[in-house]
Amino acid sequence: MIKFIPAVVTTCVVAISLSAYGQQPNIVLPGEEGAARAVRNGIPIPAQAPNRNRGNGPFDTLIIENVMLIDGEGSPPRGPTSIVVEGDRIRSIGASPDMANAERINGTGMYALPGFIDSHTHIGNTGQGLTGPITPPEYVFKLWLAHGITTIREVGSGMGLDWTVAHRERSDAGEITAPRIVVHSMFPGDSITTADAARAWVQEVHRRGAQGVKLRYATEAATQAIYDTTSELGMGTSNHHDQRSVYSVNVLDSARMGLDSMEHWYGLPESLFTDRTIQDYPPDYNYSDEQWRFGQAGRLWQQAAPPGSDKWNEVRDELIELNFTLSPTFTIYEANRDVMRARDAEWHATYTLPALQQFFMPDPRLHGSYHFDWTTADEVAWRENFRLWMQFVNDYKNNGGRVVAGSDAGFIFKLFGFAYIRELELLQEAGFHPLEVIQAATLNGAELLEMESEIGSLLPGKKADIVLVEENPVANFKVLYGTGHMQLDRDTGELNRVGGVAYTIKDGIVFDAKELLEDVASMVRTAKDQ
Repeated sequence: MIKFIPAVVTTCVVAISLSAYGQQPNIVLPGEEGAARAVRNGIPIPAQAPNRNRGNGPFDTLIIENVMLIDGEGSPPRGPTSIVVEGDRIRSIGASPDMANAERINGTGMYALPGFIDSHTHIGNTGQGLTGPITPPEYVFKLWLAHGITTIREVGSGMGLDWTVAHRERSDAGEITAPRIVVHSMFPGDSITTADAARAWVQEVHRRGAQGVKLRYATEAATQAIYDTTSELGMGTSNHHDQRSVYSVNVLDSARMGLDSMEHWYGLPESLFTDRTIQDYPPDYNYSDEQWRFGQAGRLWQQAAPPGSDKWNEVRDELIELNFTLSPTFTIYEANRDVMRARDAEWHATYTLPALQQFFMPDPRLHGSYHFDWTTADEVAWRENFRLWMQFVNDYKNNGGRVVAGSDAGFIFKLFGFAYIRELELLQEAGFHPLEVIQAATLNGAELLEMESEIGSLLPGKKADIVLVEENPVANFKVLYGTGHMQLDRDTGELNRVGGVAYTIKDGIVFDAKELLEDVASMVRTAKDQ
């Protein structure tokens, strides 16, 4: 029997707070680095990723010949055509030029897509240090790149702001094997409550290199000050609306204040309440017990206004008018509707570090590791939750709203890279056409980051961020998984594994995705042997 120990009360699948164990939360405060504090509390932060030893380029000229093109702009696949890259930019798309000294990739039979953008990520979290070593950034970065992810939005900087900004700068310089990193710093709402203090905090993290701010819990006064200050400084904002503060500030309230994107779905059903103002919590509910928290969260959409109702349409339309972005991260909650599927995914055996697998397992000390007594009733409730949630997201898209793809991997049995491809599948389940899914994963993410002139689609002049795969992802997103897809050869009767990203190109640097996956598999084998 497990004695109940309150799991950390964070409001998103983010870096764990350690205050429940007599330690200070891992937050970035002016003048003190959260990572240094974690080290003082006995949790070592991983070293910086090593210098790049994979990938070739950028080249003076690289030509990807005879490839089928999926441009991310909503156009259907076309080709075969050729993509000409000069340095880190796409020069042209069309006929292959006769250039003797150009590097060439034979794209015959391949599909080219824009580099994927994972809009909700965490490179690491200090909570994992309670059960074992924290995943090293090299491992995380290689899993992302191996799945075609060339840009991430790091929403929290749980390893410390300076640590995260340093990786961004080294990635931008091509010094490490890593995606492009957009850095958000987590607002410490438990310790900063006034508007003046919130404003000063935003100014300080901006000075130190943060490009955005992530909220999880904040007073109404602090929330407004954050949105005002980030707007003045040209910073982005993201928010998972903590159930401790959602009564005073729900998603619609935040959008009116200037929030860029909501994370997951918390705060959205509350915007749709018509016969209540507070979620229907059972009398013995305890938010600090994550079994209660996530179990009851799976009943929340059923308390909201029904699809197609006046309230549903009014909230949807106002959010769209505000140019608001939904970052649903369906994948991170999938275990709630089928825990065995997530726990036993085939890639864990080869690609999940043993310490990370241990962190996933039920443990009331850990955030996200709450499936202690997960019942059939819980899973049934979450399936209905998904049905209504997906219906809103699809309806939002169909009426002109922006939806992006994010994974929040590193928690709840979700592995970096693999979880992102699963998010693409779940967007299709929600009702998106595969080309709409790809647009959510590319151009829409670039628009959220205000980087659409640089990344997000395959057009001349944009960055050379390109994913090459030897199967058609529009027909089947499973061919993007690092483990590939089982396919029957009907001529021979043999089952073969096909797919997996062949090459990921970021800033014109060509990475062999299979080589990156083998590096990860080697890290896992070594960790298991120790």
